[in-house]
Amino acid sequence: MTSEPSVADQRSRTLGVLRLSLTARCNLSCPYCCPDAEDPPGLLSLEQQLRLIRVACRLGVHTLRLTGGEPLLSDRLLPLLQQIHNGRETLGDPLNRLREVALTSNGVLLTSDRATALRASGLDRITVSLDAVDPEVAARMAGLRGGVPAGERLLQQVFAGLQAATSAGFDPAAGGLKLNAVIQRTVNDDQLIPLADLARRWGLELRLIEFMDVGNRNGWRPQQVLPAAEMVKRIGARWPLQPLGRPVSGTARSWRYADGGGCLGVIASISEPFCSDCNRLRVTADGRAFTCLFAAEGTDLTPVLDVESELERTMAALWHRRSDRYSEERHGNADSNQHAEMAYLGG
Repeated sequence: MTSEPSVADQRSRTLGVLRLSLTARCNLSCPYCCPDAEDPPGLLSLEQQLRLIRVACRLGVHTLRLTGGEPLLSDRLLPLLQQIHNGRETLGDPLNRLREVALTSNGVLLTSDRATALRASGLDRITVSLDAVDPEVAARMAGLRGGVPAGERLLQQVFAGLQAATSAGFDPAAGGLKLNAVIQRTVNDDQLIPLADLARRWGLELRLIEFMDVGNRNGWRPQQVLPAAEMVKRIGARWPLQPLGRPVSGTARSWRYADGGGCLGVIASISEPFCSDCNRLRVTADGRAFTCLFAAEGTDLTPVLDVESELERTMAALWHRRSDRYSEERHGNADSNQHAEMAYLGG
């Protein structure tokens, strides 16, 4: 594996992570995400996706996360992973610089066969999103009709997906399988202890995410944000925690259970912004690049996607111009309600 200096933006933040969305569609309708019913026109081809990833690697990307919507809905997922895996095994290929390829999923479609195929195709890590353990709350958080029965079906599917991933070799103890949960005050904050208990029993790292003002459909209000510090306080009162800190350019501040029950992470985009060392570039399924999760508009890469040298110049120039720090400026931003939707951006 080789490495080269990354391009740096106006605040000396280097490019390190590419989040590539494969689809804006989802099989769930989580109200904080509000996915689209259909994909935008002009989805990137497999060749364009690979060219984009290779160029990003030459500019310093070392971590690729494949997202949606729900990426398991995309028929391009496995072919893309297989091509990436081949490149990572080839000296001289920019893909050889990738240290990790990860996937974010709701876990519903994560069957045993699919988990095995993902592992065989070189996927390193899966993060599964689950916002409640109580069936009624789980159904509500997933935007499902049918109350308790719908929630029970959802939980059975997600638990089966977690088991399938573990059996396929995504080892929770090595960080190969993690659990994400978005927490909203008065909506599902009563699920903090049950979610932590679930994660501890499964040996999973649970990452708790503050409800974010991404998009224009989710009805975000500051009063619905449960600060990460309060989440940690509640869980720490049940199981004492030891702080581990937040790695440079990491999204999560981590804690270790004092009794050896694993780790907990909190992503505090609202209460403790980490704009100062953010190294993530997001590219949507139709080829628009966003240098901030909270951006209103992206840069259309499609005019240059088929000419590698032009694509590299465009992406490098885009990152050089970058000065985003929305979360640090949120409260003084008059345009704070204008953002692209989370499902379109890939979270």
